[in-house]
Amino acid sequence: MSSLLAVLDAVERESAAVELRARSYELLGDLTGQTVVDAGCGSGRAVAELAERGAHAVGVDHDPEVIAVARERWPAGEFHVGDACELPLETGSVTYYRADKVLHMLDDPARAVAEARRVLAPGGRAVLLGQDWDMIAIDSDEPEATRRLVHAKADSLPSPRVARRYRNLLLDAGFTDPVVEVHTAVFTDDTALALLRRITDEESWLAEQAERARANRIFVVVPMFLVAAQG
Repeated sequence: MSSLLAVLDAVERESAAVELRARSYELLGDLTGQTVVDAGCGSGRAVAELAERGAHAVGVDHDPEVIAVARERWPAGEFHVGDACELPLETGSVTYYRADKVLHMLDDPARAVAEARRVLAPGGRAVLLGQDWDMIAIDSDEPEATRRLVHAKADSLPSPRVARRYRNLLLDAGFTDPVVEVHTAVFTDDTALALLRRITDEESWLAEQAERARANRIFVVVPMFLVAAQG
């Protein structure tokens, strides 16, 4: 858990990630005095940032360990252990819903989006953010092995290609007026190597990437899909 959190923390501190989170907050709307649920909140950084923008932010995550970390890091925040498909919230009790890099971990993402619709008050707004695991681009001298490893990682996840479905999932759940943006996260430092170690433990392939990192030649691109819609 500590190694995963270290990688996530490093990614979240990247300027592109900071800007993308800020954009997701903008797409929600005026946050002042509004209740926002961050489903799959992880260690709680977004909850803290939403609160700084004047929202009553509520973080929900299924993992008790990361919720414990979130409570320790952000003691003023409100955090709950809970399932994205069964949020511990009353129907119509929140103005905004946000899910960041969550739906690819679910067997039934459509159920989670329907749950978002349930907890939103009339006129509420939802934002979905995440990567398509089949679309990660990696510069390598072994393109065939790279394709194999990227697809193998994707196939190990419950819903690896759900990000390309965000718009349709929201429409299917009754949301309207979707806004779709695609942002590109580019990694050219040690964070890139840490990300690649989350994709595979194949040492011969990683050795080339480690050498690229030492020579300032590592290059990893992750398209991030951002979709907002009205409830």
